Amino acid sequence: MVSEDYTDRELMVTTAAREIEDGETAFVSMRLPLIAFQVAVSTHAPNAMAVYESGVIRDAPADGFIHTMCDLPNLNRAVATTGMIDIMSRLQRGDIDVGFLGGAEIDRYGNLNTTRVAAADREIRLPGSGGACDIACMADRTVLLMPHESRRFAEEVNYVTSPGYPADGNGRDDHPAPGGGPSALVTSKATFGFDERGELYLRTVHPGADVAGVLAAFPWEVQTADDVGEGTVKTTSEPTDEELELVRTFDPDGFWT
Repeated sequence: MVSEDYTDRELMVTTAAREIEDGETAFVSMRLPLIAFQVAVSTHAPNAMAVYESGVIRDAPADGFIHTMCDLPNLNRAVATTGMIDIMSRLQRGDIDVGFLGGAEIDRYGNLNTTRVAAADREIRLPGSGGACDIACMADRTVLLMPHESRRFAEEVNYVTSPGYPADGNGRDDHPAPGGGPSALVTSKATFGFDERGELYLRTVHPGADVAGVLAAFPWEVQTADDVGEGTVKTTSEPTDEELELVRTFDPDGFWT
């Protein structure tokens, strides 16, 4: 049953959760992905595994709300609590099926910037990569999440913190990074895929949004599902009552959502 009462971020969580397939190992980052994995493993992906940069490995939801991956509820009853070197070694071995990333800026080929952005009269320094560049380079695929704001979409990002696809149209074929590259972008208004050349295209629009309004935020002409032979742009599936109940169980005060 579909729920009719939810926030944009709750929809982003359930949409991101559906990108995790059963049996996969997900590299879970901060904020919304913390909730998305728990929804996935509680519903359609009961055999999924999560690894966190801090060293935690889980195959079930945390037993309480987690602000960060290092919170005690995330450590309790974990499969393992190791260290960063162990998790990054798994990433290097090719053990990660899907990684979740966010960014301040993204370009048409899925390159992410979390390092620096240009303001009107100055440059603003951002937190940087952390493990994001490693995930972008070595995960089999990545799922990107960010608010739908025009300032975040750039023809060319100010700094490539986490590489997506090159602009030469060859995808990851000739890329030095062994990973598969971005497979999806989930924003607060729509979802996007990446075509065989590695270019972003509009896949679905969230309920209440429209194609023209979604595309107006971009400084380039964005492809749509129709342009890449996937039919028309559809409406994003809304959260079910079960999914929404889980989101609010894992984030009871709406801290992240």
